[in-house]
Amino acid sequence: MHKGFLRTAAFIGALSVALGAFGAHGLKQYLATDVLAIFETAVRYQFYHVFALLAVGILYANYPSSKMKWAGYLFITGMILFCGSLYLLCYMKFAGMGMDWIGAVTPAGGAAFIAGWGMLFWAIGKRD
Repeated sequence: MHKGFLRTAAFIGALSVALGAFGAHGLKQYLATDVLAIFETAVRYQFYHVFALLAVGILYANYPSSKMKWAGYLFITGMILFCGSLYLLCYMKFAGMGMDWIGAVTPAGGAAFIAGWGMLFWAIGKRD
C-alpha cells in the first residue's frame, strides 16, 4: 500500500465532510443559489476523488508502478485545480471581486481527473 496516498485521502475526506457541512449550514444564508451550487459541485468532486485516491493507495500493493503513483498525483492535482478554483470562485463572488477568470483554471483540474483515471486504467493493465 502507498501510505502517503491513503493518509492524504483520509485528510481530504475529512476536509470534504467539513466543507460540505459548512456549505449546507454556514453558507446557505450568504451565497446566492447559483454560487452555492458551484460550492456543492466542488465538494462533490473532491469527495468522489477521495475514493479514487484511496483506491490508488490500496491498489498500489498489487500494482506497484510509477503509473499508479502518477494516477494518485493526478487525482490530487485535479482536486487542487478543479475544486480549489471553484472554492476560490465562490469566495470571489461572495466578496464581490468579480474575478470570474479564475473559472478558467477549472478545466485543467478536470483534465487532471480524466488523466488520473486513464493512468489508473493503464497502471492496472501493465506493471513497470
